[in-house]
Amino acid sequence: MRYAVPAELTALHTAPTINDTSILNANASASRTPLYLTFSLMLFGFSSIGSARVTFSLYALELGASASAVGVLVGLLYVFPLFISWPVGRYADHVGSRGLLLIGAACGAVAMLIPYFVRELAALYVASMLMGMSFTLYNVLLPNIVGLLSEAHERPRNFSNASLVGSITMFAGPLLAGIAIDLAGHALACLYLVALSASAGVLLIAWGWMLPGGSRQPRSGGGIRDALTDPPMVRALATSGLVQVGQDLYQFYIPVYGHGLGLPASAIGALLATLAVASFLVRITLPRLMARFGEERVLVVSFYLSAAGFALVPFFESIAVLAVVSFAFGLGVGCGQPITTLQIFSRSAEGRSGEMQGLRQSVNNAMRVSGPVVFGFVATAFGLPPVFWISALMMGGGGILSRPRRNK
Repeated sequence: MRYAVPAELTALHTAPTINDTSILNANASASRTPLYLTFSLMLFGFSSIGSARVTFSLYALELGASASAVGVLVGLLYVFPLFISWPVGRYADHVGSRGLLLIGAACGAVAMLIPYFVRELAALYVASMLMGMSFTLYNVLLPNIVGLLSEAHERPRNFSNASLVGSITMFAGPLLAGIAIDLAGHALACLYLVALSASAGVLLIAWGWMLPGGSRQPRSGGGIRDALTDPPMVRALATSGLVQVGQDLYQFYIPVYGHGLGLPASAIGALLATLAVASFLVRITLPRLMARFGEERVLVVSFYLSAAGFALVPFFESIAVLAVVSFAFGLGVGCGQPITTLQIFSRSAEGRSGEMQGLRQSVNNAMRVSGPVVFGFVATAFGLPPVFWISALMMGGGGILSRPRRNK
């Protein structure tokens, strides 16, 4: 004989109660906590690097350094990123990121302490190299952690949010450095700015256990040799490098161009700020753009917008028109970094994502070092307009390289 189960009992058995819903919400919030921790580490870590760039350069000038000496000082920041980004990513795949990030925070703190205790130009050179170590560890590991903590459908949104945090640090780091220098002078400013790296260290000590661990086992396949024989990965690495060198060239040559026109420093700063604002705004809408049009099509349009920005600069001298051009360029280049980061993570073999992010940073920094040197010769020989036009062709080539491929 079968007995019918009362509907009330069935409802009680199957329907979630208030407590069940609370538990689900709590679990969802807990699952996002490591991601929020990663964004916080980005905020403090990248702000410390941005503040160091400004503080070290102005401190060097205060000590009587020449423009070429300041150039060497800035260049030393990229020595470690150029040579050890790939090994760092590979090592992090095996052991996890917490310990390496703690080393990055410690290097950043020591880098800011050295100029306070040793007030000489040589100390700034050492500090810049140490800050470069911190930059390497943050720049390779934190984007990789964002990918590891994200489901496939969440990655466009989460990488876009990570790039928004990066945009905020572009404002926060230099702003904090300027305020600290104005209030306390260069040496004391270095001491105060140690707080940024110290905050990252405290977060890692208290909650770093929440970050993903490593595999602890060497993985076969999917390494650098496989990556360099995989056409989609090679294209992603190449486009990532083009985005980086294009942004750096624009930010370097716009002040040179504006100075040649006789624009005041505040106007030149406003042009660069316009670029940063545009990058921030487009990254807010980037997840929706990728969902509607696809990441590859958005990347193609972003390269063409950047190319148009480069091509148009030499034709105008009005600050208002140049601001519009810089805004358009910012819309384009603002899409490039998060999309290429997403592409490289998505195409990495399991357990090799850190290694591939390290390879990406090695390529980017090689472009950072070689690009300004090559274009510096062009500017010396032929003037500034050809620099902008060749850069436009380069970014247009990036758009062609990024076009979606149909599977055979």
